[in-house]
Amino acid sequence: MKSRAILFPLVSVALGACLEHPVVGVELCKTENNEIRIPLDEGGDVDILFVIDNSGSMAEEQARLARNFEAFARRLDEMGAHYRIGVTTTDSGNPRCDAAATTPEGGDLVLRSCLDRLGEGAFQFNDIDAAFACTDVCGLTSDALAITPTSTDLDPERRARPWIEKIDDVSNLPAGVEVADAFACFGPQGINGCGHEQPLESMYLALKKALAPSEGHYGFMRDNALLSVVLVTDETDCSFEPGFKDIFIDDKTFWEDPNGPAPTSATCWNAGVQCSGPGPVYDGCEPANYSIDGEPGAADADAVLRPISRYVDLLAKIRADKQIIDPSREVLVSLIAGVPAGYERGEADIVYAEAEAGSEQDLNFGIAPGCVNNSDGSGSTAVPPVRERAVAEAFAGEDRNLYSICEDDYTPALEGIAKQIERAFRPVCGTTMVADRDLSTEALDADCKIQQRVDDKVVDLPPCLPIGEDEWEVPEGSSVCTIVLTDPRGLTPSKRDDMSTIKDPETGVESVPCDNDDTNVEFKLRRAGPRVRGATYTATCLRDAAEEC
Repeated sequence: MKSRAILFPLVSVALGACLEHPVVGVELCKTENNEIRIPLDEGGDVDILFVIDNSGSMAEEQARLARNFEAFARRLDEMGAHYRIGVTTTDSGNPRCDAAATTPEGGDLVLRSCLDRLGEGAFQFNDIDAAFACTDVCGLTSDALAITPTSTDLDPERRARPWIEKIDDVSNLPAGVEVADAFACFGPQGINGCGHEQPLESMYLALKKALAPSEGHYGFMRDNALLSVVLVTDETDCSFEPGFKDIFIDDKTFWEDPNGPAPTSATCWNAGVQCSGPGPVYDGCEPANYSIDGEPGAADADAVLRPISRYVDLLAKIRADKQIIDPSREVLVSLIAGVPAGYERGEADIVYAEAEAGSEQDLNFGIAPGCVNNSDGSGSTAVPPVRERAVAEAFAGEDRNLYSICEDDYTPALEGIAKQIERAFRPVCGTTMVADRDLSTEALDADCKIQQRVDDKVVDLPPCLPIGEDEWEVPEGSSVCTIVLTDPRGLTPSKRDDMSTIKDPETGVESVPCDNDDTNVEFKLRRAGPRVRGATYTATCLRDAAEEC
């Protein structure tokens, strides 16, 4: 039997939430409704590489990153991510750095408790003893953090891998050790690394080694996983071309003080950045290829610093290879660096200004600070990123992906980076047009029941509670809640019911994967804690068997 009705498939709310929507009617003919079960494989694989500056000025920043990391791990758990976390440093060597003293990692993943490295001078630089950057945040030795042997998709041998891994709430850490507690010990890298930092080259080498069977962290990157790279540094990138290493030895073309005894970090700024405008506040600064004689505009092959294309091309190739398997798989690059507080929210812009001529800032860095931390009493500064910024922006997500290293609390930055990861996961779409359970309302209320199954135990999941502008909260007494989205084009005043969009990396065109002729719903789960081990999720919905009149 058919009944004629006015349906509203383009406006809706999450299950159980009350929002005001305008009427958008579509006249359809309803037939008998039938139940259909929709599997919700909402977990997402993500491989996360942290490249952490381990030069002499980074003690406070490393401690802060470790102290605030719980927010990042919690967010990954709440989104149900299956994740790996690897850490390397910005030290990939330099002619001015004693390799025996700095032991450059060169992109190798480091997974060793900072407590075990205190006696090796890792937290000492000149007359600075920064042991607090480890001891204030870490309480576990490497023995207490022994990694459980695992195999990988590329290597069936079970052995301890140099990364943290957590899949379906099972980690490769010892029983009782949380990911945040482990990172608090693995994250601090010390301050005895080379002062001519190479975050981009270290990233490059880490990713290349992850693809090389002969390397120790081969298999870190999974073919079907999203890749997120996070660079944490307070200085400019100094990824140099070895053929032009003389610019750090006796060719003083790029030295800020040609009469000085040694090149400073200003050499890296002068050899890789070109600013426009007369100053003292520049119109902008961009990466530039300089030839050995100091002229900008050199070909990539003739640039004294490695060209930006080296890094963008590698990341683009990794993304293209992933998208052969899954077109939704993305590469994200984020910075915690020398940008002003609020930059990621559009509340401030990077200011590129001349340092006072002849000042210590000028001689050391060649540019005024991009940010200053006055609130914690340290007065620490950070150089505005240019080369790193260009790479990050080439793989930007929906929001600005640069966060201030001068902030006292990195929790907002880490949560922001986690949100980018969550948005990059492919949405879980329905498999049918879902019926409206309440035709008397102005919105489409999807008639679905979502359940969690663990072995033979089945539990109905409640709807999530809306808080703030774009967040959800798990109801008290539940560990998981549900969100159903049905507005594909932003037709309602609220953004809460908007379906997810993805951007084509080649054309930049955005699309809504769940907006098609087959379905009118998108599903999300939100957790109050880690993913429930062994759980599967299913939506049972009334199918709208409608046909044209």
